[in-house]
Amino acid sequence: MNTLPILIGALCVYALAYRFYSAFIAAKALALDDRRTTPAHQFADHNNYVASPKWVLFGHHFAAIAGAGPLVGPTLAAQFGFAPGFLWLLIGAVIAGCVQDFTVLVASIRHRGRSLGEVARTEISPFAGLVAMVAVLFILLVTLAGLGIVVVNALSNSSWGVFTIGMTIPIALIMGWWMFKSHAGQIKVAGPSIFGVVFLLGSVIAGNWVAHTSAAGALTFSAHQITILMALYGFIASVLPVWLLLEPRDYLSTYVKLGTIVILVIGVFMVHPNIQFPNFTQFISGGGPIIKGKLFPFLFVTIACGAISGFHALVSSGTTPKMLDKETDARFIGYGAMISESLVGVLALIAACSMHPGDYFAINTPPEVFSKLGMSTVNLDTFSREVGEKLAGRTGGAVSLAVGMAQIFKGLPGMDRLMGYWYHYAIMFEALFILTTIDTGTRVARYVLQELMGKVNKPFSNSAWMPGNLVTTFLVVLAWGYLIYTGSISTLWPLFGTGNQLLATIALAVTTSFLINMEKARYAWITAVPMVFVGITTVTAGVESIQNIFWPLTEKPGKVFTGYLDSILMAIFIAGVVLVMIDALRRWYQVLRGAPVPREAFGTPVTASGEIRMGCC
Repeated sequence: MNTLPILIGALCVYALAYRFYSAFIAAKALALDDRRTTPAHQFADHNNYVASPKWVLFGHHFAAIAGAGPLVGPTLAAQFGFAPGFLWLLIGAVIAGCVQDFTVLVASIRHRGRSLGEVARTEISPFAGLVAMVAVLFILLVTLAGLGIVVVNALSNSSWGVFTIGMTIPIALIMGWWMFKSHAGQIKVAGPSIFGVVFLLGSVIAGNWVAHTSAAGALTFSAHQITILMALYGFIASVLPVWLLLEPRDYLSTYVKLGTIVILVIGVFMVHPNIQFPNFTQFISGGGPIIKGKLFPFLFVTIACGAISGFHALVSSGTTPKMLDKETDARFIGYGAMISESLVGVLALIAACSMHPGDYFAINTPPEVFSKLGMSTVNLDTFSREVGEKLAGRTGGAVSLAVGMAQIFKGLPGMDRLMGYWYHYAIMFEALFILTTIDTGTRVARYVLQELMGKVNKPFSNSAWMPGNLVTTFLVVLAWGYLIYTGSISTLWPLFGTGNQLLATIALAVTTSFLINMEKARYAWITAVPMVFVGITTVTAGVESIQNIFWPLTEKPGKVFTGYLDSILMAIFIAGVVLVMIDALRRWYQVLRGAPVPREAFGTPVTASGEIRMGCC
């Protein structure tokens, strides 16, 4: 099966959805209006609330939401075949993922840039807000662990990868100062952008030289050491002002991400590799070596980011609304960035499925498991020799995806001898996706934890209070670092995927309430339909995960605590969603029956004459 018509079809779907469906939502359901003052201007503090140019903020937002999910999820889901993942990526993104990101971003803007939990408190009830905040915090910690373990597996024992990723930090610091502080009152973009891209590409090339010198030993770390280093990075990145490291690093990584996507698209057009996988494999009924479950419901939690992701709702109600310059930018950033991520997922699926199934399963399963599948490798030995690393048994999806991408890049004119460079470039590409999510996610988790602790000790609710920042960031990093240190991809990814989609269900329930409270009930189907589908599939996956994956671990030596912990966390996720949904249904019924809308339920309205009416309802 040729990939060229597949990619063209996907691009057409994305273009039509953005042109028409997102415009319909913006004009009819959300009534975007630039006469409203955004939180970035209303609460400007040069730390968290910083009005930013549309393209710079798009870079930050895309970099923050596009973590391991759209790369690893479709790669792992290739176990079921090409067709299921491809269809879910397209349909899920257009009617669910993009809608969630867009509506949550607008809801947060109208609520002074506050978190999803705080929006739930206002739109539904204080009880729903508290439950949502607790569920958000737990799910976010698991999400960060699930994303983080992928980069740990990819960078462990790879001096080339560690050097390249490490260099992005000083490059971003220089860019941050250059962009925001070198010229008083002016934001510089062109010069820092050129500097960042040139030096980043230089670090990829230099990484090969470093890997063959005596410095390689000092930059070669085990998985546990990578976990500790990543935790230190997450702590520092979350405490520093957004303009110094977070925003310029995300902006820089967006050049790599979008540039790589463009090269991949060109590569598919020029090389048009064939899909080596069948549309459906024998594992759709269960028994697969990678995903321990059937096509339904586990496809819909394995491919989370790329179709719909609850984590995105935290970014859309975390850092991004505090930096939005004007309200109409929300369409481009909220809906548009998610389309870009879905395209990443499609390209990842194409790259993975362009490998021979034997090579794919040999990389993504331990040798003892692969030996029982009755498959044989085709090009794996050649790939290992060309990239200079042993590839068999490198589970987690990151390595197989890098091989698939490098195989496509290798087919471009004049690139046939650069497989090793392209492979490590792809590893850097994946690691940047993940680490930009780690630093943003840690900051968002800190916001949520500060809001919760602020209910007990008021100073914590002040996001600019440094002692509160340090304490809450330390607790957040300690939690997700522990999960990575003691977990594995087989336990963390199902927990992450299911928790992530349950969070999406909460987010869609909140935005449905937002629309109903705003007297836009006739458009509430926009968020309610995906909410019902995602809720049903994900709760089913959560129950089956407890029964078939987590609880059986309690009977295995050395895994008892992990089994109990994962089962309890999943139960908390499900209970949180059920409680929020019940309370949301109560609120919808009351409002539709004529009950007063909650105070400040949808931000500051605009009157027919065009004036901003202070107060609400």
